[in-house]
Amino acid sequence: MTTTRRTIAPEELDTLNLADPRLHAESDLSAVWRRLREYEPVHWNPPSGSAPGFWVVTRHADVTSVYRDSTRFTSEGGNVLETLLAGGDSAAGRMLAITDGARHAGVRRVLLSAFSPRALEPIVASVGRTVRRLLGDAIEKGSCDFAADVAAGIPLGAICDLLGVPERDRAYVLGLTSSALGSHDADSTAADTWIAKSEILLYFANLARDRRDSGHADVIALLAGSRVDGLPLDDDEIMLNCYSLILGGDETARLSMIGAALALLDHPDQWRALKGGEAGIDTAVEEMLRWTTPALHSGRTATTDTEVGDRPVKAGDIVTVWNASANRDERVFDAPDRLRLDRTPNKHITFAYGPHFCLGAYLARAEIGAVLTGLRDLVAEMEQTGPARPVYSNFLSGISSLPLALKGE
Repeated sequence: MTTTRRTIAPEELDTLNLADPRLHAESDLSAVWRRLREYEPVHWNPPSGSAPGFWVVTRHADVTSVYRDSTRFTSEGGNVLETLLAGGDSAAGRMLAITDGARHAGVRRVLLSAFSPRALEPIVASVGRTVRRLLGDAIEKGSCDFAADVAAGIPLGAICDLLGVPERDRAYVLGLTSSALGSHDADSTAADTWIAKSEILLYFANLARDRRDSGHADVIALLAGSRVDGLPLDDDEIMLNCYSLILGGDETARLSMIGAALALLDHPDQWRALKGGEAGIDTAVEEMLRWTTPALHSGRTATTDTEVGDRPVKAGDIVTVWNASANRDERVFDAPDRLRLDRTPNKHITFAYGPHFCLGAYLARAEIGAVLTGLRDLVAEMEQTGPARPVYSNFLSGISSLPLALKGE
């Protein structure tokens, strides 16, 4: 029971602007992606208004080729359509996600120590306890909005623990992250998004200044006390990387959890397989990541005249790679339009690929695994009690509201 989505026929491709958030929220583009993969795997989306055109890369092999080549395809012009179409990202070269080369490697090396499985052990244990508590509360009440009452409290809590965000500030930070990359409202404006992003940056700028030489043991303190190329990171770099971590660590994992619950409702055979143990948690996590694909695309800028999939691409062209299409590529996945929780191998690219592979992949897998384990162990029956509402974004894909009735074991 979702908001009605119109199926877009491949013949409508020439009328589509793939940068339009409404298109992704309100439409089913499966047939369009299928047509592009088969006949035009590197497609030109023409200019719209004052926004430039951009390349749309849809096959798994071509997508991974672009991802792994940060020499020909740089992230430093921006890594999402919103900033690429607006002329670039002012944080390029200072925020890990939009920095390439030696600087990227140096900052990433600093952060990897905080995201290792060993370092994350207490966070992962806390996630498990949080999931059981939130599901237990929802079962006791009998009904919930799975998005707001369960999923919203899990990844945000984990990343806030890592960053040392005080408990009193977390609801405020959640509200900002929900507005910064997408919206629950079809009528949300660019100004609303800009305000949310600015408030997140200001919040972490203040937190970063407070944490220098504070003795705290969190990621902000780690960044503040580290050196890259012999020099300390300045306050702007710390602020921008905290901003990136909070958005990346919260939104995508949360949307995958909500999408996983909806997928189990829509595929009762897979719900039974999970409950009965025929599908293990590890493979179920990977399939839910592939199935939900919360980050629709990633963006790059060509640094030189080159080719993608035999199409000529000019230096300066915007190149977007579409995870949403690549994760359903028939050349890689058998029966890609079927949810199979025991699918293996599962070469999804939900966490990207190459140098910018998601830093928080281990934590996100643990969070989604905890939710699936909790649903399997604690919930006997799920029933959807109202329509699911989509996120309005050309970058994020998922559900912002999912009313459920839950019955315990």
